[in-house]
Amino acid sequence: MARTTTLAMIAATVVATSLALTGCGGNAAPAGETSGAAKTLKVSTFSFGVEGFTEAVVKPFEAKTGIKVEVVTGKNAERLNELKATENSAGIDVMLITDNFAAQGQTDKLFEQIDSAKLPALADVADFAKGSDLYGPATTYQLNGIVYDTRKVTAKQAKSWDLFGESSVAGKLALPDISATSGQLTVSGLGTTYGSGPFDYDTAINKLAAWKPGVLKFYASTTEVSNLMTQGEIVAAASISGFAADLIGKDSNFAFAVPEKGAYLATNRAMIPVGAKNTDNAYAFIDYLLGADAQTEALKGYNDLPVNTKVAVPDAFAKMLGGAVPDPTKAGYSTIDAVKAAAEFTTLADRFAREVTGS
Repeated sequence: MARTTTLAMIAATVVATSLALTGCGGNAAPAGETSGAAKTLKVSTFSFGVEGFTEAVVKPFEAKTGIKVEVVTGKNAERLNELKATENSAGIDVMLITDNFAAQGQTDKLFEQIDSAKLPALADVADFAKGSDLYGPATTYQLNGIVYDTRKVTAKQAKSWDLFGESSVAGKLALPDISATSGQLTVSGLGTTYGSGPFDYDTAINKLAAWKPGVLKFYASTTEVSNLMTQGEIVAAASISGFAADLIGKDSNFAFAVPEKGAYLATNRAMIPVGAKNTDNAYAFIDYLLGADAQTEALKGYNDLPVNTKVAVPDAFAKMLGGAVPDPTKAGYSTIDAVKAAAEFTTLADRFAREVTGS
C-alpha cells in the first residue's frame, strides 16, 4: 500500500539531507574485497518490514558489492530457538535480532564476538549503539510507547499506562505478549511506573493480570495490532515505534505517545552466529548496514530509526514519535540491561504465561 504524502515528504527530506552530509560514498567494501564474494550471504531478519528492508538495504548492497544475499525471516524467539536447536545447520551468516534475544543467544554461546575494527562505519555510530555488553552493534532502535486512535483516546490519556485500566476503553485495548519485542519493554515500563524499577516483575505481572479483563488481545505480532486498529476493534495498544510510524503514515487518525514514566527502548543488533561460513561478507554487510546511506534508506523505506549520527532526522518525523527522535534520552527513554533481562527471561515468560495470558 502506498505511503501517505506526509511520509513521502519526510522521506524526501531525509534523503536530501543525508546526501548533503555523506555524499555518494558508502561504507561497504567494494566488490572483490571480501574473500567469499562468490558465496551467498544468508541474513536472518524480522518478518515485519522485510519488503522495505530488501529494497532499501539488500538490493543496493548486492549492487555495490556483487555479494548475493538470501533473506530468511521469522519472529525473534523462533529464529533463536531454531539456531540453538540446529546448531546453525541452516548456515545463517548474519542475524538481525532484538537485544533481549541477542543477549539470550549470547548466554547460550550462539554468537561470535564481533571485531569492531572490521567495521569502519562504527566511527559515525552513536555511543549507545556500541554497547560492550553485547557482541554485535545496534543497527537501529525501537521506542516503546502507546499507539492510539485520536478519535477515541486523548493525548493526555495516551501518555499514561493507566489508560489500560480505564473502564471507558475496556475491551478495546491490546497489549504485547512477552514474546513480542514490546513485551519486555512494557513489563519493565510497568515495573518502573508502579514499582521499584524495570526488574520489578511482581508489580508488573500483578498490574497486567488486573488489566486482563479489559484487554481484547495479548498480541504476538504487530500485524495483529494493525488489523485490530484499522478495523476499529481496539483504540490503543502498547507498541514499538516502527509499527506505529507505519500505521500513522497510512491513517492520520492514529498517533504515538511517549509514556510520561516507564519509557524504554530496544536496540536491534547485528550478530554473527557461531558456525557462520561467510564471515568476511557478513562483516561487509553489517558495515554497510551501519553506514549513512543504508540508514537513510532504512528510515525512508520502513521507519528504522538511525544509529548513524550522519543521518539527519526531519522534525516532522521526530514530532510523529513524540519528540523522541533523534535523541530518545531527551524524551525520557532508557535502555534495559539486556544481559540481566536475558538471564531472567525464562522465568518471566513462564510467569507471564501462567499469571497473565493463561486461562
